Amino acid sequence: MAAWRELHYMPNAELRTAQGALLQRHVRRFLYPFSRHYREVFRQAGVAPEQLRSVDDLRRLPLTSKQDLLPTEAEPQRFRQFLLQPEPATLRRAWPLSQRLPLLLRRWVRGRAAADRRLRDEFAPSFVTFTAGRSAPQVPFFYTQHDVQNLRDAGARLVDVAGLGDDLRIASVLPYGPHLSFWQVFFATQESGLLSLATGGGQAMGSAGDLQAITRLRAQALIGMPGYLHHLLRRAVAEGADLSSVTAVVLGPERVAPGQKEKLRLLLDAAGARDVEVVGTYGFTEARMMWTECPAGRATDSGYHLYPDLGIFEVIDPKTGEVVPEGDDGELVFTPLNARASAVFRYRTGDLVRGGIQYDPCPSCGRTVPRIASDVTRAAHLKEVRLQRFKDTQVNLEDCARLLSCMPEVEEWQIELRRSGEVPAALDELWVRVALRDGVAADQGIARVQQQFRRALAFDPTRVELMDLEPLLQQLGVETERQERRFVDARSSS
Repeated sequence: MAAWRELHYMPNAELRTAQGALLQRHVRRFLYPFSRHYREVFRQAGVAPEQLRSVDDLRRLPLTSKQDLLPTEAEPQRFRQFLLQPEPATLRRAWPLSQRLPLLLRRWVRGRAAADRRLRDEFAPSFVTFTAGRSAPQVPFFYTQHDVQNLRDAGARLVDVAGLGDDLRIASVLPYGPHLSFWQVFFATQESGLLSLATGGGQAMGSAGDLQAITRLRAQALIGMPGYLHHLLRRAVAEGADLSSVTAVVLGPERVAPGQKEKLRLLLDAAGARDVEVVGTYGFTEARMMWTECPAGRATDSGYHLYPDLGIFEVIDPKTGEVVPEGDDGELVFTPLNARASAVFRYRTGDLVRGGIQYDPCPSCGRTVPRIASDVTRAAHLKEVRLQRFKDTQVNLEDCARLLSCMPEVEEWQIELRRSGEVPAALDELWVRVALRDGVAADQGIARVQQQFRRALAFDPTRVELMDLEPLLQQLGVETERQERRFVDARSSS
């Protein structure tokens, strides 16, 4: 944490200078000599490694996309191209004597096996997670022991920024699996020395088992996906569970609106937990780390606080690929600065941010590290549709989710896209299924959903369908699926 303590209040100009030096070191000593894929990218772009001296120099090189990682018939294991794989000859050429000397001394003093172990820890894959596979085949991302330590360090920083302290009891209800969020939380608690319980979420113990474990532990911080935590807290209130020990909630990496956080706070308050801080997180498999908001109370979202020594973010125009002015909306692009094993460079995340990256000191905590604005949308949730009023338009399903999740009248919801007739003449239909809060009349609830869609999104859902809560929960797979089925695109099967 020493490096983090130096960084998080460092002036922005100094941070950017330091990033330039780290970028140059990473490219010249690791990425270019040891990555088969990026050596070819540099060659085709006509760029030499020594030409990358600052953050602005990144623009000399093309972007990497998810498509570049996917298997093809000719290369079923295409992910191997992105592994840093040093050989003795390339290592000697790439590393200056000052970097090779400790390795040579280790070999001389402790023997060849000790020197080989040092190289294995830095370059041999020992751990793996997978991309979600929502819109494309799953891709493995490997970690060496060096990368695992980065994951641990990022986790300790996440604990620090989220304000969790160093003596809290943590209950994670994230689902088990080889995905980043579960393991980031695991290594965060290990590195920070926090007492933690991982229940595996609804799939492993069910919400009844989770709730029992949380109350027995007297957990002070809860970590989980927003939808499942809402379900769990609703059950806690219904059963009269005592959650008065809870002081903080950290939400898994999904877009969460302030209104959704407020609904969670109201449930926590009803379960005895007062003045709970609720923060969101952001992360993606290819980065092999996650970032968090700092506690900002009910006032605003503080943005995801970045780690400038571990990676660089750019914001580009998703159509042109050009970097946009500071603070403008666009697509997030990520470049790691201390990666081994699976390493990407200028990677298009497919995530669209409103408000860009903020470089002024955080108004909530005062840290000077850059912050990604909290309003981030996964590109996979942008759908081209042909609705009755708008024959060709793009619907942001996460904007729909944000609206429904914040409505006090709505307890649970699901959105389905359908085809109304024969292709190609058919229009699309957007159905909204909702379970209303107790005491809300059916006609009032339907009218309110339609009104909110019309006001905030400028279109009407084709149909608002009312469902009882339990059948809708089963349809969503809240306790059976790793990811809730919030969005259903049934058009391809029509």
